[in-house]
Amino acid sequence: MTAPSQTNAQHEIETAFLSACAAELQALKPGNVHVFAGGHDMDIAHFEKSASAAAPIIADANLPVGRRIKHAVAASMEAAGCNTNLGIILLCVPIAAAFETRNPSGDLKVSLDNILSNLDQQDADDVFAAIREANPGGLGTAEKGDVHTSDGNVGLIHAMRLAANTDRIAKAYISNFDDIFTHHIPIVDKTLVLAGVDPSRGTTMAWDDRVVTTLYMHMLQDFPDSHIVRKFGAQRAATVQDRARDLMPSWAPLKEGSKAHQNLLEFDQELKKGGINPGTSADFVVATLFTSQLCRFAAR
Repeated sequence: MTAPSQTNAQHEIETAFLSACAAELQALKPGNVHVFAGGHDMDIAHFEKSASAAAPIIADANLPVGRRIKHAVAASMEAAGCNTNLGIILLCVPIAAAFETRNPSGDLKVSLDNILSNLDQQDADDVFAAIREANPGGLGTAEKGDVHTSDGNVGLIHAMRLAANTDRIAKAYISNFDDIFTHHIPIVDKTLVLAGVDPSRGTTMAWDDRVVTTLYMHMLQDFPDSHIVRKFGAQRAATVQDRARDLMPSWAPLKEGSKAHQNLLEFDQELKKGGINPGTSADFVVATLFTSQLCRFAAR
């Protein structure tokens, strides 16, 4: 296995990113925007525009991590007119950089650890600027490491460590994205087998919506969604986890047929009626599909 040329890597990153974004929108994900229903004053066109705008920047190896995040968020905001993918970009850019710089073994976790360990103050300043521009719901303020008041002396990993107890994306930055590699991708592989697809074969994946919905519902059940915690508190997030668990017969894995689909659609309507958007779970779906695809490219 050898490192790819810059041109090939850029093409593969863009392909994997756009594929992951499209698959996430095609699957029924209660509480989020998908082809079956919009929500939270957005529809799939907002997300499609922002994905297209962000993809070439995420894949631009000439930009450091922080600058990619800043420019990708700005391009997405301009294209969609709202924040659709801050979390997705925060997760996918380090993975893209790891793919570009992977060692001959193709192990993305090793190169990802190197990427995260070498983030500098400029990366931090650029990421804080991106977060301020996107202004995600329920962001609030913090006594230390606040993106609104950063004086240029707070490193990105330090800030992520301060937020890690309540924010899964922050936790990813200090754990070398462990949840994606040890929890989420194994669920994808297991569900692919149940859907009749061998995950070890082929380097490109047309994601089955059953796989994507099952992955999303596992996340909703197994982890408090950070976006819900920020806006509504930990108790509401726990309630959503319980509801996802109650619906497990419909999605573990997602069943064929109208009954399972209707059960999840009713849950979708229930969440949206309450203004509840499990956005962090959706962000991790895209990042997981993206990472899974890049792992296949790297293993060739």
